[in-house]
Amino acid sequence: MNSNAEAMIWVVLGTALFSLIFASGKFGGDSMSVLQIQFLRYISGFATLLCVVACKRDSLRVYRSSRPVSHAMRAAFGVSGGFALIYSSAAMPIVDATALGLLYVVFIIPLAVLVLKETVTKQHMLGITLSFAGAGFIMISRGAFTQFEPAYLVPAGIAVLGAALLAIEGLMIRVLSHADRPLTVLLYVNGFGILFLALPAILTWKEASLSAMAPFLLLGPIAVAAQYCVVRGYRLASLAIVGPVDYAWLVFAAVIGFLFFNEIPTTGVLAGAAIIAIGGVVLAVIKPEPETARTEDR
Repeated sequence: MNSNAEAMIWVVLGTALFSLIFASGKFGGDSMSVLQIQFLRYISGFATLLCVVACKRDSLRVYRSSRPVSHAMRAAFGVSGGFALIYSSAAMPIVDATALGLLYVVFIIPLAVLVLKETVTKQHMLGITLSFAGAGFIMISRGAFTQFEPAYLVPAGIAVLGAALLAIEGLMIRVLSHADRPLTVLLYVNGFGILFLALPAILTWKEASLSAMAPFLLLGPIAVAAQYCVVRGYRLASLAIVGPVDYAWLVFAAVIGFLFFNEIPTTGVLAGAAIIAIGGVVLAVIKPEPETARTEDR
């Protein structure tokens, strides 16, 4: 399989799983704070990773990185960006919040060109444009921003900021995924996530029963699986290839909205999803550059 196609499969899987994470604030309602939900996710995620290490019978020293500061910065961007999108999804219509979060792609492509010196060809631009057009089609079909109220200005601004922070995190994932093995990357981001969220979560903590918290503890394993998929995908292809995959968020957000929040999809969602898929195929068949060819896990 073309490494670009394999990378996109991994990132699509990760995007589907992350859509559940970003919708968690809406699932929680007023029973728990967004920071509390995120903290529970990182706690259970780190516990999941420790179980994986134990099953492999490895020492944690095996997963030590020579770039702890970079991992800390990546975690800081990811935690703050994730919080921004979860907060905005809870404070405004989920499709609107997701649409603003997709500005991540607008931010990450220039970063890839300027920082990583990636080449964007006409075929790249065609795939990116088709993906963008499909996303726009879905947003129009779902009535995104048609009922945009002044009260949404603050969460909308936070969603845009979250998209920018996640774009920087994506850039760092690309770099760190080649510097360290996937499990190392996951251990550091979840460990630092716990440290960064501990105090904010305690300050905003709401009393909740174990049964009420249990579903959000399950977000940890889901997030670990999502992170693993994204790291694997980012190891195999350039950001210009995998970045536009995040437009699939709109498709998954519409599915979540339909299944859990009675947000009825339209035929436009299917049409937009088809256009996004075509754009993905255009990107997937691009011949990988030598430096983005398959790299075996270490």
